[in-house]
Amino acid sequence: MEAGKVSNDVNEARDTYRIAYIIHFLLGVGNLLPWNAFITAIDYFAYLYPTNHIEKVFSVAYMISSVMVLLVMMSWGGWSKTTMRMRMNLGFSMFVMSLTITSVVDWTSGSTKLKERSCGLTVAAVVICGLADGLVAGSLIGSAGKLPKQYMQAVFAGTASSGIIISILRIITKASLPQTPKGLQISAHLYFMAATIFLLCCIVLSNLQYKLPVMQHYQQMLPQENTLCSGTKFWAVAGQIKGPAFGIFIIYVVTLSIFPGFIAEDLVSKVMKDWYPILLITVYNFADLLGKSLTAFHVLQSIRKAIWASTARLLFYPLFIVCLHGPKWLKTEVPMMVLTFLLGFTNGYFTSVLMILTPKSVPFSESELSAIVMTVFLGFGLVGGSVLGWFWIL
Repeated sequence: MEAGKVSNDVNEARDTYRIAYIIHFLLGVGNLLPWNAFITAIDYFAYLYPTNHIEKVFSVAYMISSVMVLLVMMSWGGWSKTTMRMRMNLGFSMFVMSLTITSVVDWTSGSTKLKERSCGLTVAAVVICGLADGLVAGSLIGSAGKLPKQYMQAVFAGTASSGIIISILRIITKASLPQTPKGLQISAHLYFMAATIFLLCCIVLSNLQYKLPVMQHYQQMLPQENTLCSGTKFWAVAGQIKGPAFGIFIIYVVTLSIFPGFIAEDLVSKVMKDWYPILLITVYNFADLLGKSLTAFHVLQSIRKAIWASTARLLFYPLFIVCLHGPKWLKTEVPMMVLTFLLGFTNGYFTSVLMILTPKSVPFSESELSAIVMTVFLGFGLVGGSVLGWFWIL
């Protein structure tokens, strides 16, 4: 069977006023909002810890802890006793805790000695944030894998929107606050405050969705077996979808080895000055959202073509290297913005395509597990890309 042919959707119920779709979208926003808050405040953390390559440290700490949770979910039988609702509530609560810890540590670390210790505590908060991401992403994406494809599209459009929200907030704060240590600190805490308020709303929404008639309809139709209890079954399903799993892996290896570390640290502009990395990150986030939103209107109906297109993104490496070390006209802002846009757009579109099609290419009883397998390999790609990002320093 052609992997792109969707054959196992449950009978679709009417989603009145698209409330279930909107909730999945908002939960997707909440899933990545804390991480986007951390990396958007990176100029403040770079000021606090100038010798630590802090954005790369954050990336590695966050991605590794996220993947560790997903692997535990796959291999530890005790997870079969937990419900999605419990995991979502725990995950969003951990997100709130990580942002709160970071803010409290920063406000209380006045002396130089305390600031040295605060670096370790801040990284620990990022680790907690990564653990929460594993819980929320694994549960949310796994659940969406059993539902009609628009809910998976909503989740990934939401994750892309989180970057746009924080980028807009960053532009506003940068334009309105002085670029002094105090101004950077206020900006960072505004990001964390906005993210925390939104995450508290996500806790309410994640519980509210189970009361919606459309979600109760799907709950009654779907088999109630728990897929988080067998490592053997996990790898069996991974073998069935090894092509798409490789595709999602290579997408994020390429993306995370370039973004945000290379863009935030290695690029300079005499014209835009310190606005340059902010605008590039905003361009990336906008393009990522555009790519993930496009699948609401058109989904490439071939997993094989999506895998080849994902692999072709390896061409971004020589293109970015040429822009960094090549002719002067390629080092200018326009070529770099075009490349960054393409990096974000292809990341968003092919991620969404693979995550929508893959759960529909396996037997229905394995659709949730296949979505979790894809999330694990997405995590492997994030870790691999974060580690490779260090080579841009050389």
